[in-house]
Amino acid sequence: MRQSTAGQLGPLPDFMQPGAEDVVRIVTPNGDDMWLVRDYALGRSVLTDKRFSRVAALGPEAPKFNDAQPAADSMMSMDGSRHARLRRLVSGAFSTGRMASMSTLVEELTDQHLDTIAGLGPGADLIENLAWPLPLSVLCSMLGIPKEDTLRFRAWVEVHFDIGASSLREKARYRIELLEYITELLGQKRREPQEDLLSDLIMVHDRGDLTMNELLTLGLTLLMAGYETTSGQIGLAALSLLTDRSVYKELTEHPDRVGNAVEELIRLNPATPLAFPRVATEPVQVGDVTVQPGEGVMVALVHGNRDADVFAEPESMNIVTGRDASHLTFGHGVHRCLGAPLARLQVRIVLERLLQRFPTLRLADGDSPFLWKEGLATRGLAQLRVAW
Repeated sequence: MRQSTAGQLGPLPDFMQPGAEDVVRIVTPNGDDMWLVRDYALGRSVLTDKRFSRVAALGPEAPKFNDAQPAADSMMSMDGSRHARLRRLVSGAFSTGRMASMSTLVEELTDQHLDTIAGLGPGADLIENLAWPLPLSVLCSMLGIPKEDTLRFRAWVEVHFDIGASSLREKARYRIELLEYITELLGQKRREPQEDLLSDLIMVHDRGDLTMNELLTLGLTLLMAGYETTSGQIGLAALSLLTDRSVYKELTEHPDRVGNAVEELIRLNPATPLAFPRVATEPVQVGDVTVQPGEGVMVALVHGNRDADVFAEPESMNIVTGRDASHLTFGHGVHRCLGAPLARLQVRIVLERLLQRFPTLRLADGDSPFLWKEGLATRGLAQLRVAW
């Protein structure tokens, strides 16, 4: 079996450093105490245990991780039947059949962005010219947002993930602007329905299965949850391959292994290092720790993905046979990422097209060909300059 060490994790806060303990006490960026679960099996257990509540995590007295958390009326902040009902209404948009129909669009958009990169020549930035515009264009197309508005959406969405430079007041202002825009857009689509997800959700609202507030929040949730994370994942996957060119070369020779490579890249270098916080509603034993009611728990997805008890030689990439166990990057249980098929589709097509178009792709010469983002709730790159 051919194996090679994958890319780099980049900067991580002190509380995210690996250690021997499966469950550790941490102090969050907000200054609150929480439990951090670093074990794969225990993490899966927490993510499926109904005694750990997402609703309770939004309570005023609940410990908070940072300011970049979903709104209380978001599907990601719900438990039980309310969450299941909303998820069921939009799950069809991410079905296998719908993803197959999206492939052509993603391929066309990827090729357009690669044309731009080729035109710019060596030294072009893969983040600015591919990793951020592609997911945003794909999501706007799926939702039915006009192409000319994508740049506005980038600014609106990114401020919600910025945990350093933007204040709560700024986040609230941008959310209001987003809501006003979506409200106006929904009015237009009600008058002139199109073949897009927002038009479909309007029909669901009109038959009484969705309130207007739920409709607005669903639209925002789908856009915000799918943009920043997928953008980050594309950049991180490219970085991992370009810091180990032997794997990139192998994939140019064996393109049938790209599917395995995608899963390994997402496992080893996830854009989402942590699951959203949950709060215990009763005493729960997690490993050697008893989590008391009202205490917060977070699952370290990045550590679970490298658990040596689950993944043999966890720091290495197995692109020949793949792995038997599923990684945790997209979560687990009822809150497993709804957009995982779309994220996988985009990362796969980007890698396939890069390998075909730029078989000699490498990091650009000079100092700092890549720069890490700072102050964001998700992991990713601010810049990735390449040459070929």
